[in-house]
Amino acid sequence: MGFQATLSDARDRLRIAGDCRMADAPTLDAMLRALRETPPASVVIDLTRAGDLDIGPSWLLHRAVADLRGRGTRIELEGPPPEHFAYLDGLAAASDAPTPAAARRWPMRWLVDAGMRIEERWHSWYEALDFGGRVLVTAATRWTSLRRLRLPSIVRHIHETGVQAIPIVAVVAFLISVISAYIGAQQLRPFGADIFTVDLVAIGVLRELGVLLTAIMVAGRSGSAYAAELGVMKLNNEVDALESMGMNPYEVLVLPRVLALVIAMPLLTVVADAMGLAGGAVLTGYLLDLPLEQFVARLDSAIGATTFWAGLVKAPVFGFLIALTGTMRGLQVRDSSRELGRLTTVAVVQSIFLVILADAVFAILFLEIDF
Repeated sequence: MGFQATLSDARDRLRIAGDCRMADAPTLDAMLRALRETPPASVVIDLTRAGDLDIGPSWLLHRAVADLRGRGTRIELEGPPPEHFAYLDGLAAASDAPTPAAARRWPMRWLVDAGMRIEERWHSWYEALDFGGRVLVTAATRWTSLRRLRLPSIVRHIHETGVQAIPIVAVVAFLISVISAYIGAQQLRPFGADIFTVDLVAIGVLRELGVLLTAIMVAGRSGSAYAAELGVMKLNNEVDALESMGMNPYEVLVLPRVLALVIAMPLLTVVADAMGLAGGAVLTGYLLDLPLEQFVARLDSAIGATTFWAGLVKAPVFGFLIALTGTMRGLQVRDSSRELGRLTTVAVVQSIFLVILADAVFAILFLEIDF
């Protein structure tokens, strides 16, 4: 039956018959506009012969009823209301809901906001602990089989995060070492202590600068790549597809990336240390006319038994934190590419923050144990 909408001459009865689709919405809207121009005291909307109404026509009718009632017109519906009316009533009730008392009392609003932020932070920490625990459990149960460790995937990620990062890490370490040596030489020269520039460069690069600069570069390069790769996979439902095939995403996607970065970080740190010392040797040779033989001799006396290892033992921890943050934020991507960009940025920022925080903890620990 085709759609029909008729309005009585007295404008006190609107009859709707047949199915009302989106194509029929202009006809219904014209009738409702005519009814609302000069609203009577009471209107009967006859729906006894009405069929199915799409969401658009239902919204037009619902809005007209609400408007007429707001003007004081008594509305009576004959027949069952459209099925979409319940949904539209719920939306109207939600929009007209009174403001909570805590929100109305603005002097206490700061306390509500503080509590919400604390709760949000707690959920974030809990999620991070849960994610790290799942990765550790997955790693602990996969050591018994090399096939389950997915060595080809680990090797590929070592190549991408380690081998391909060597040029940028080497250049940055060299330049930072040159800058540090130049500033140190300028400050020590008035005291006739130019030779101690070698000590400054050697201890600074091997204990702190080498591993810290490497971690920051890797966080910006590989941490963001991890988050972006897994985020795109989430948007394309590839992670859900793996789960539907009975595969563990932590084993297939997360663990190889974490192990690769834990292995690659110490190797990159060694490269950064070597290039840092080379930069110090070049600067001291150019600025202080210090021969390479004397630089090496002073370097041997400046470096202690634990100087090199103090920086190297941090590298796997930094790599673990960067990989864990990048993969976790990537798997948190939902719904849109905007969320992908936001969580990729969050992964980089949080990785760098965690690296610096862990470095501070290591500094205090090494001081306490005299390492």
